[in-house]
Amino acid sequence: MEIIVNGDPLKVREGITNIEELIQELRLEKKSLIVEHNQTILKKEKHKETAISEGDKLEIVHFVGGG
Repeated sequence: MEIIVNGDPLKVREGITNIEELIQELRLEKKSLIVEHNQTILKKEKHKETAISEGDKLEIVHFVGGG
């Protein structure tokens, strides 16, 4: 399956079916994130229940600390 993440095409391996699994695959699970799925901002509680499909568009923003 291919989706768009932050404007770039991304091939998702078989078995990745929801946002939470994708975040784990991208190794972002320990970061503070905001995820937009097809122009809808998702609460963290919705990541596990939100399925991803061919052609979905996601924006994933994570915060970087610094001074």
